[in-house]
Amino acid sequence: MGALSAERREEFEAFASAIADGARALSLPRFRQPMSVSMKGDESPVTEVDRGVESMLRERIEAAWPMHGVLGEEYGAEHTDAEYVWSIDPIDGTRSFISGWPLWGTLIALLRNGKPVLGVLDMPALNERWIGHAGVGTTMNGAGCRTSRCRALAEATLYTTTPDMFTTDEWARFDRTSRAAHARRFGGDCYGYGMLASGHIDAVIESNLMPYDFLAIAPVVEAAGGVVTDWEGRPVGLNSGKRVVAAATPELHAALIESLARD
Repeated sequence: MGALSAERREEFEAFASAIADGARALSLPRFRQPMSVSMKGDESPVTEVDRGVESMLRERIEAAWPMHGVLGEEYGAEHTDAEYVWSIDPIDGTRSFISGWPLWGTLIALLRNGKPVLGVLDMPALNERWIGHAGVGTTMNGAGCRTSRCRALAEATLYTTTPDMFTTDEWARFDRTSRAAHARRFGGDCYGYGMLASGHIDAVIESNLMPYDFLAIAPVVEAAGGVVTDWEGRPVGLNSGKRVVAAATPELHAALIESLARD
């Protein structure tokens, strides 16, 4: 079983919202303030805010749900074979955070038996929060939201964070696909998926991601009517690869997958 009962959904949403509030209380006061930045082994930046927020989130999850597993960007995986596993990205868009750009967020997901069932996409600097329950619905700041009805690639507005996330082959596939769209835009990190869930854009295609980058956005987008898979069309989970396609409708998603697959 993957879906949650209404009672469990309410319980987990209340907890996820509370720890997202806690993360916001730690990160937002440090935004656009002096901070130390170091580089990790993969040449991505990390700050004391990333580490502090994740430490707090892990401590609160362990205290509330000691039998649950946790996967986080900064401190790795613990007990991810558990029935329930929390995935956390304390600052998605650290480069944006350290450069004063407000499009960074905190991502929190709950998986049951390996499937994302709850996702929180919180944008502290914008005071916007999406919460998605698989098979139930998505809200943005408490109001229901839906993806657009776009079905055709030629009519779609398509986003990705940066060309730098693609290999040479992936870029060729993305470039061809995105040039067939009505418009393509760059930037946003996790914010693009919130815009997709709310119907403002129609698709996001990315690569070089880790599970904590997309596990929270899957319920947010899918419960709003969209589709999120890897580039081969498989549902995302703890063991997914690095490539994600998110689309407003099944028809648009199929067109994107078909285009990306062509040599």
